Amino acid sequence: MVPCRALLYLPDEERYEEVSRIPAAARTAALSGTQVREQYLDQGRPLPGWFTRPEVAEILAETYPPRHRQGVCVWFTGLSGAGKSTTAEVLTVLFLEHGRQVTVLDGDVVRTHLSKGLGFSKADRDTNIRRIGFVAAEIVRHGGVAVCAAASPYRATRNDVRTLVGANHFVEVFVDTPLAVCEARDTKGMYARARRGEIKNFTGIDDPYEPPEHPEITLDTVTHTPEDNARRILQHVIERGFVRAQTAVVTNGTQAAPGRST
Repeated sequence: MVPCRALLYLPDEERYEEVSRIPAAARTAALSGTQVREQYLDQGRPLPGWFTRPEVAEILAETYPPRHRQGVCVWFTGLSGAGKSTTAEVLTVLFLEHGRQVTVLDGDVVRTHLSKGLGFSKADRDTNIRRIGFVAAEIVRHGGVAVCAAASPYRATRNDVRTLVGANHFVEVFVDTPLAVCEARDTKGMYARARRGEIKNFTGIDDPYEPPEHPEITLDTVTHTPEDNARRILQHVIERGFVRAQTAVVTNGTQAAPGRST
């Protein structure tokens, strides 16, 4: 058996040496796996020539693109009328202005296509949310931005979607609008019909809504405008590296037009 000994790079001599043979005063260089990912690949910086061969560095850069080219899912959750779709529309424009390709998955619109035929039982709601989550995960896997706006009332199902997408690429946004405010905004009269018993299993009336316990962002739509809230989300995504801070030329996005508590 050949023993494997730890090596360090000696920049002054341009060579590697076993740790046990390096004098205490010698200048050394080393990179951990975390440093390679966070300080170089995530930032789009080329790896140092002493660390690896150019061919290997090129393969790593292609396999693990910089953070601003990786996918991310922004998942809006809240009651019907909370302001999810309105804020998502504004956020989509901001993403496009910053050079990110965006796909919007609005819960009501998805029900007319991907989830056509599903009802509003718990099982059907879960199926609808998991379908949206699957599509979002595929978008993220291919480096895109998925903006999802669906009531998604059940905590466990939302957590399943987080796992499917990947926790490091998932931003849960709780649109925390009080029920009374949502009812006052009810332009379609859905809450009124639910109160009269004409609509069954309506989230917030005769079906529960389970708020997130640890969302990345909680929004107040009573004292803050959709523009304010969208910019807050954008700043969070910028800080996580998924969007560059500087404004870029608007690019084309793929969007499903926004539209009952999914």
